[in-house]
Amino acid sequence: MKILTGAQIKEADRYTIVNEPISPIELMERASNVIAQWICNNVDKQHPLLFLAGKGNNGGDGLAVARILHHAGYNCSVCPVFDKERLTEECRYNLERLPDGVKIVDLENINEDAILVDSLLGTGVKGRLKEPLLSIIDKINGLPNQVISIDLPSGMISESGNANQKIMKADITLTLEFPKLAMLLPEAGEYCGEIKILPIGLGKEYTGKAETSYHYITADFIESIKMKRLKFAHKGTYGHALLICGSTGMAGAAVLATGAALRSGCGLVTIHIPAEERYAINTAYPSAIPSLDNECFFSGLPANVSKYSSIGVGCGLGQSPQTVEALKQLLCSVYKPVVIDADALNIISDHYKMRRHIPAGSVLTPHPGELKRLVGEWTTEEEKIGLVKRLAANLKTIIVVKGAHTMVCLPDGNCYFNSTGNSGMAKGGSGDVLTGYITGLIARGYSSEHAAILGVYRHGLSGDMAAAKYGMESMNSKDLIEYL
Repeated sequence: MKILTGAQIKEADRYTIVNEPISPIELMERASNVIAQWICNNVDKQHPLLFLAGKGNNGGDGLAVARILHHAGYNCSVCPVFDKERLTEECRYNLERLPDGVKIVDLENINEDAILVDSLLGTGVKGRLKEPLLSIIDKINGLPNQVISIDLPSGMISESGNANQKIMKADITLTLEFPKLAMLLPEAGEYCGEIKILPIGLGKEYTGKAETSYHYITADFIESIKMKRLKFAHKGTYGHALLICGSTGMAGAAVLATGAALRSGCGLVTIHIPAEERYAINTAYPSAIPSLDNECFFSGLPANVSKYSSIGVGCGLGQSPQTVEALKQLLCSVYKPVVIDADALNIISDHYKMRRHIPAGSVLTPHPGELKRLVGEWTTEEEKIGLVKRLAANLKTIIVVKGAHTMVCLPDGNCYFNSTGNSGMAKGGSGDVLTGYITGLIARGYSSEHAAILGVYRHGLSGDMAAAKYGMESMNSKDLIEYL
């Protein structure tokens, strides 16, 4: 799914109005019906609804939803923030259409069990907010009430520039047609709460041709790239993954990566590990093939390293001088994609010239700290994404920036944001699972690009399933393997 800018979405609205054709009021009504339907399906009628309405189209949406839900049996009241004379035509129209049963109220006495529906501001926010919006957002953010934002939390700039912005803190955001880029970035994404995407039928001719380098990974896209298994295939058909992981006391990282690779569908998995740590692998995953290093860390290449379909390196590896040399030898010896994580990334950060030996199509999987060591500090999310794009292009690699809505950046500059996963995955070992899984998918036959996107999506989905069973506090990285 494409992620369009606020300006492109405004143009999509205009295109739909002109070419469907449909009036602005009718398009607003269509969007409002979709929002109202979601609320009907998910919010009990025992909760009163208070709509905070701005002066633009977002406010018009809120007023229309209040009218529709009143007729559906909800207890609705509205708080228009601006005088009637300052409202847009569509917003004023929906204010005048409110039935008598919808009360006009102020913010002085908000019922504690009321759900607040935020329709103050939409995608048109350009800079810092002014009064009375600043005080209203401050007041609402200090209340215990649940907040549902329409399209995006009020005050949020739809792309970047939200670092010092005053933003409504929503529990749920009902975003229309597309997610907005700012929702998926750590700068302000926390304000969105749970994101629900509601299609409202904007013109496909425009949205299909609209150019963007940002995309949202959906289940439909994953289904379109998924490979089928052949009836008469054998283990050699589906590739041989090599994992180089672990050091003394860090066998757990190797175990997690191995378990994930074995869930990928590839035919064979070999794990290169210090000989003294082999028992952990043999006990946990007897189907994995051990390749033993005589040292207590990665000190030399496995025999015939070129025979493997894919290689993953870094999990629990350590950074001893011999490991640095062994990693350099590995990168100089292979011409197939390598999945590089953890200590391998840190070694590359400390030895800049080693980057030139990374094979094209490799996948780098840094968390934010490792990314800073690779590209340097940044001051804004826009700058960070620019640095990641430049690194991916220069190295001809795929960069997986781990975190909420993990970003997969391709060498051509296209970035894919993940739609699965939860904060329960913020536990040691989750990255090892991802490395093993992507390595296995490449061995299985997926391109590096598709392996990274598919791996990130299913890794997050397994986290969602683990959270459903164990809870986000109790789940751990080993649980992810169960659901891969």
